[in-house]
Formats: sequence, structure tokens, C-alpha cells
Amino acid sequence: MMIDAEVVRLRKLRNVALRARAFAKALESNAIDGAVFAQCALVCWNIARIASGTLRAHPYLSYQKGPSQIRALADQAIASLAAIAARRQSNSANVYTRELQCVAREVGDVRALTWLPDLSDALGRVQLRLRRLAAELDSVAQRELGAVTKPSHAVVGAEMNDDALDEIGPENNWPYLAI
Repeated sequence: MMIDAEVVRLRKLRNVALRARAFAKALESNAIDGAVFAQCALVCWNIARIASGTLRAHPYLSYQKGPSQIRALADQAIASLAAIAARRQSNSANVYTRELQCVAREVGDVRALTWLPDLSDALGRVQLRLRRLAAELDSVAQRELGAVTKPSHAVVGAEMNDDALDEIGPENNWPYLAI
């Protein structure tokens, strides 16, 4: 059973994910690399579904309610305005990267503080997808700027995580409980 603080964290996660999804959908419509924004919208939708499903499993009816229609309309309006501003500045990937970082931070917070192992596992899988999307967004941002510079911390972190196991030598690759 969840405690009140966990319900509040899940609601906040759902709201952040839905806001990021609305922003990604607004950017997807006129972007050159709309596929990246479509993937971001899909991941944010999955995060919101995970949070909503966990909340609906709560025994108290007041905790089970979903986001209101007013919130959805407000998120769409704010996302549309932010997308227009980002397109005018020709840095929509950079602007959305900050939004995706907020989502990743909330996912990490909820995952670190949850008591539910299924929720932690689902959010762990989402974190991996968020890291890959951050790397893709970084490459899109580099193309938008037209500069070929060194990759940002998001790409370096994703590359280090993917290759970290490849660098372990066979002498260090043994089971912990080997007898």
C-alpha cells in the first residue's frame, strides 16, 4: 500500500510527463526531426500511464482520480506557445532537452523513493529509454546549431553507460557468490 507522499510524487510525475508530452507533440508537427519528438512523446505517455496505473490501484477513491481536462488544455496551450518560441529561435531540441531533463529527474526521484518493486522496475526501463532519447536530442540540437562540437554531458553519460560493461576484463567477470 502506498503512503500519501508517494501518491503526491506519482501525481507530480504524471503531470510533468503529460506536460512534456504535450510539448513534444507541439514540436513534432513542424520539426525536421519530428521522429525524435514523437519518440519523446511516446515515452512521456508511457510514464504517465505507469503513474496513473499505480494510482488507480490505490484503495482510496480520492487517490485514483486522473488529471483534469482543464490541466490538459492548459498544458496544450502552454506547450503550443513554447513550441512557437522555440521554433523562432531555431533551437527546439535544446529547449526540449531541458524539459526531458525535468522528466528524467522526476522519474529518478520516484524510482529512488518508491516501496513498490514493480514500479521501480518499470521506471528503470523508462530511464534507459530517456538516456537514449537525450543522446538523440543532443545530436538533433547539434544539427540545428550547425556546429560540430564535442558532445554534451548527456551523450557522454549515455555512451559511458553503454560501454561500461565492455571495458570489464574477463578477470573481473566472475559471480559474486562463486564457491
